[in-house]
Amino acid sequence: MRASAFVYPWDVNGDPEAPGRIAALGVEQVTLAAAYHSTRALTPRHPRHRVVTAEHAAVLYPAGDLWDGRALRPYAAGDWAPGDAFGEAAAALAGAGLEVHTWVVLAHNSRLGAEHPDTSVVNAYGDRYPWAPCIAQPATRAYLVDLAAEAAVRPGAHGTELESLGWYGLQHLHAHDKTGGVGLGDAGQYLMALCFCPACRDGYGRRGADAGDLAAAVRDALAPVWRGAPSDGGWAGVRRLLGERLADITRAYRDDTARTLQQDAVAAVRAAAPDGFRVLLHADPVSYHVGADAGVDPAHILSVADGVVVPCAGGTGLLAPFAEHRREDTVVAANFTVVSGMGGSPGTLAADAAAARRRGATELRLYHAGLASDGDLEAVRRALTGR
Repeated sequence: MRASAFVYPWDVNGDPEAPGRIAALGVEQVTLAAAYHSTRALTPRHPRHRVVTAEHAAVLYPAGDLWDGRALRPYAAGDWAPGDAFGEAAAALAGAGLEVHTWVVLAHNSRLGAEHPDTSVVNAYGDRYPWAPCIAQPATRAYLVDLAAEAAVRPGAHGTELESLGWYGLQHLHAHDKTGGVGLGDAGQYLMALCFCPACRDGYGRRGADAGDLAAAVRDALAPVWRGAPSDGGWAGVRRLLGERLADITRAYRDDTARTLQQDAVAAVRAAAPDGFRVLLHADPVSYHVGADAGVDPAHILSVADGVVVPCAGGTGLLAPFAEHRREDTVVAANFTVVSGMGGSPGTLAADAAAARRRGATELRLYHAGLASDGDLEAVRRALTGR
């Protein structure tokens, strides 16, 4: 199967050996970050540094003039990715024979929420999630669609992978996180993800639910959870906690909001891209799930995009719903973590890839060539090359 490794520009720029080392893994492609959230990353082989701190979400190339005069606009990177860091890295990787695709993080931006708090998701208690832009707000949607097109279609790129193109919720890899004290479960996480900003309050109202009554119902539903009662049971658990009518209204509203944003973003990328440019989404086949892998309806998203990148760190089960709806040219990429220190299992990659193929995967994604140790990369090379 065709394989691609995720890479940051700072893994490559300043390290002349990086492109050849990545190509030697046996991958045909790299998925190179063009717009990314804040992070702190190790660079275990770089000749100039060992730790890179990306202080805020940023584009890793010079933003265009379409943003002039707009309140919501992408932020430039600091010294962790100066100038056209993406373009420099892309040229070096292409020179090693690797096909470059962009990696674009969209509705996940803590600096945007800090500087424009009205753009953030607001839960039923009135708490804002600054890392989670509300995708129902017209200005935010326009920003995300334009960012998708600009960041995806960089010079030299043959395709893109769009991450966080949907709702974000409470889950967040936040600094010094202290949110694990209560087991919210799948249902509780959904209730804590429901947004009550003005745009969403209006959206619930258009579907027949009073937003104030709905927020009160969410708080009532969560009350036993805070006392330690289990809140599992998936969607059935949400309907049991919130009531079938209100639960179904919220899901219909949120599913439609995400679907139309995904359609608009993919259309904008295609309008800006050359022929043959592939557009994939990082996706979860359960539409009410939130986070970096956007919850989608498999049949719908595969009628819109060229394929999906599916999280497989916990097993390959999420591939099957997409495989059921794929066309001959559809990409279903199984995404495996190959950094053992981050819970990955590079030593079992060959077996994992075979299992993914049986579930319907057509390609592999490997997270992450820059973060992995030498030993992890050697295990990846053996799995992909057979030697």
